[in-house]
Amino acid sequence: MIGWPQICDKPPNVPLRVACASGSRRAQATHIQDYRDAWEIIRRADHPALGLVLDSFHVLARGVSPESIRAIPAERIFHVQLADAPATQMDFDFKSRGFRMLPGEGDLPLLTFLRAVLATGYRGSFGLDLSQDRSRASTRNLALDGHRALIGLADAARRCEPGLKLALAEFPAPSPVEDVAFVEFAASPEQAQTLGKMLSCLGFAQVARHKSRAVTLWQQNDIRIVVNSEPIGYAHSAQVMHGTSVCDIGLMVPDAASAAARAVALGARRFHQTRHPDEMNIPAVRGVGGSVLHFLDRKSDLSDVWEQEFIPLPQEGRITQAGLRRIDHLAQVMKLNELPGWAQFYAVLFDIDKASETRIADAGGPVRSVALQTSDGAFRLTLNGVETHRTFAGRFLSDSYGASVQHIAFQTDDIFGTAQALTATGFDALPIPSSYYDDLRSTFDLPVDFVAQLKTASLLYDRDTGGGEFFQLYSIPHGDGFFFEIVERRKGYAGYGARNAPYRTAALKRLAAG
Repeated sequence: MIGWPQICDKPPNVPLRVACASGSRRAQATHIQDYRDAWEIIRRADHPALGLVLDSFHVLARGVSPESIRAIPAERIFHVQLADAPATQMDFDFKSRGFRMLPGEGDLPLLTFLRAVLATGYRGSFGLDLSQDRSRASTRNLALDGHRALIGLADAARRCEPGLKLALAEFPAPSPVEDVAFVEFAASPEQAQTLGKMLSCLGFAQVARHKSRAVTLWQQNDIRIVVNSEPIGYAHSAQVMHGTSVCDIGLMVPDAASAAARAVALGARRFHQTRHPDEMNIPAVRGVGGSVLHFLDRKSDLSDVWEQEFIPLPQEGRITQAGLRRIDHLAQVMKLNELPGWAQFYAVLFDIDKASETRIADAGGPVRSVALQTSDGAFRLTLNGVETHRTFAGRFLSDSYGASVQHIAFQTDDIFGTAQALTATGFDALPIPSSYYDDLRSTFDLPVDFVAQLKTASLLYDRDTGGGEFFQLYSIPHGDGFFFEIVERRKGYAGYGARNAPYRTAALKRLAAG
């Protein structure tokens, strides 16, 4: 039991003694390692100025169940501290000093812990012990991310256990993402022509233009690419700042207004721009790198935006489609110290699963990546954090002055047929060195003729332990390093071809170097 003076609403002139389940990094318990033992001491002492300070890390990281907390009277819990941590096995004190994270960033069952605390009727303060955290760009970002983490965790608790009483405003539940409705590029008129040639080579057709803006719509099956060349407004500012770049992502959700309301409740900034009389009011918030997230739904008339705001263009000649069916995933790049915050932003905003953080090999240094996707795979997003401009992703971030999306991956059901169709359109595939295919054959014991097919089409290949297969075809990079990817998934493959990343980055760098 440790004496730890605290400022709290207790009778005056009464010495305050706090029994701490395991202490904190400033005061580590010597004899008591379990909150249940600490509570037993407090219960026997039966003094109103003696109570518990509960630390989620010291309970959960030791593997102790928090369920017994439910039996502790709320008035005997003086303070609750929340911290997450990775599941990696390491010395306990070392983990406590250097690996505490915001709620939701690690692997501890914080939701179970918080529900147990709230079930007691506790209405006191919650703290975040992250004095050693250096992963954020600034203390302001840390505070904003911490606030979002606490609100998101509390909201999850009340939805799991509706009987809990919380002084938290009501706001909508996490929204599923049904699809990527559109991706919008900002480009000057000259750059728009170059981008249009790239899209034509990928089998897209220019199908409509905006009624009152210099905006065109390119489409192939369910993929919509918007090219914005307006001389004023947000897209123009994005183009001046980043060059030709993705400035806006539209997501199809069940309820657009609810998705936007949840984002704002969790600290996102609403996006507003002067609308023309013929334009719809589509809910939007700011995203990574100052980009925009628009929300559309089918329950209102928002999904009719293409018919209401655009004029169809006549289709002259035969359009050679390449079999690109939908957007498989988007890859966003950011500074490494921004990665935890943006991963948390998407994880609490949407009904989405977050994979463990991985490292992507690059000759210029490691790139840390977090993949997020819905359970049905309708929406996939990879977030890549970079420390140096020496990596390919880092150079893109530096050269584009912070553009968020480095590449878009399109999904096809027949990548060999797509590759053959693209050969006729003038598509420039990323050259893959022969050594890759020699290594591929020995790694997976693939037939010689199959490997020859992959090599002829410049395709990369991966296979998971369950037999799922993944095929990748990359374009050459454009502008500051943006590129397109075409993928095919077979037999439930859910990854992103991580083993191919070193070969891809090496090929991109080799091409960039001439």
